[in-house]
Amino acid sequence: MEIAAADDETAFAIQELLATRWAIAPADRTTHEPGEPGVRLRCHLDLRQQPEA
Repeated sequence: MEIAAADDETAFAIQELLATRWAIAPADRTTHEPGEPGVRLRCHLDLRQQPEA
């Protein structure tokens, strides 16, 4: 899944929210395209699996 956000803080907050609902392989950094607004964060999640409690 790719998350587009205004800044790093927002992108990681969205990733954290997703991790509360599904099993996720989190990303540890965002990317920024020169000349484009905001950042992107790519993480992998499994919609078939609930996170471990």
